[in-house]
Amino acid sequence: MSCARFYPFVAIVGQEKMKRALIFNIINPTLSGVLIRGEKGTGKSTAVRALAHILPKIEVVKDCPFNLPNGDSTGLCVECPKADCREAVMSGREPEKIWREIRVVELPVGATEDRVVGTLDLEHALKKGEKCIEPGLLAAAHRGILYVDEVNLLDDHVVDVLLDSAAMGVNTIEREGVSFSHPARFTLVGTMNPEEGELRPQLLDRFGLCVTVEGLKDPESRVAVMERRTAFDEDPESFCKSWEEESQALVERIEQARKLYSHVAISRNLLFDIASWCLEMGVDGHRADIIMLKTAKTIAAFDGRTEVKASDIEEAAELVLPHRIRKQPFMDIVEDVRSIRV
Repeated sequence: MSCARFYPFVAIVGQEKMKRALIFNIINPTLSGVLIRGEKGTGKSTAVRALAHILPKIEVVKDCPFNLPNGDSTGLCVECPKADCREAVMSGREPEKIWREIRVVELPVGATEDRVVGTLDLEHALKKGEKCIEPGLLAAAHRGILYVDEVNLLDDHVVDVLLDSAAMGVNTIEREGVSFSHPARFTLVGTMNPEEGELRPQLLDRFGLCVTVEGLKDPESRVAVMERRTAFDEDPESFCKSWEEESQALVERIEQARKLYSHVAISRNLLFDIASWCLEMGVDGHRADIIMLKTAKTIAAFDGRTEVKASDIEEAAELVLPHRIRKQPFMDIVEDVRSIRV
């Protein structure tokens, strides 16, 4: 895909916390996504699309609606709506495969549950008397990024379905007495403007990480934004090429962190620190503790370490805790989280 369509991720000025939160979710999809709160025009969409563009390509079965890397003759392929691919797999032939970029699947605000989850293909059933699944957006997002702009304006039930799939990595379609499951492992990115309404606390809690973004206040940084964007608009290819080395270095760092994550250790004393953070901030349940642990390990892996440090816990707390506390204004909570030292 042409570079001319994507502004380089590493060329985005400022918004470091947002960029790191996105990277952490790419390294470790079990963090259950990131919610980006703030005003429009701060680079949210640009960052998501740009990050997907620089990530390594993935191998998929050509035209597979579930984005599978291989055929599955005992499960998904049996009821796949793509006849050519299904026949190849069922006859024991190797399906044709291609390499392609990771996709960013955008969820429209007015999306229905059937559009998101999938449903039965009634037309196929009536014409041929065969059960056939019509995959939804969650199937399209498998092994990619699901981007939900204005997530606070979505129906609560649809948001619940998204968060369940993001947490479990599986989507289940249940229609007319038929139950069908397929993998749905994706990086969930939601954005919202708090002035247009909030998510219910129960839904906020399901997002692993949360960051608040706003326009840059430093004149020098704002000038840098104008200069870089103008340079990109005038000559995208040359601009991208000038950032190619840094982009490749980031990709290599992400790939190394993915491999290193499983080897990252954390001392039991730091586990008690995590528990103390969560108790001090008065969060409900244990989801925050678990996500803080995973985030701290991801931060260590991204920094090339196999041991979690206290500073990793502090950074994780700023990403994991603020949106789980509803007792005071959001920015006051952020300041409280920063002020605590266990």
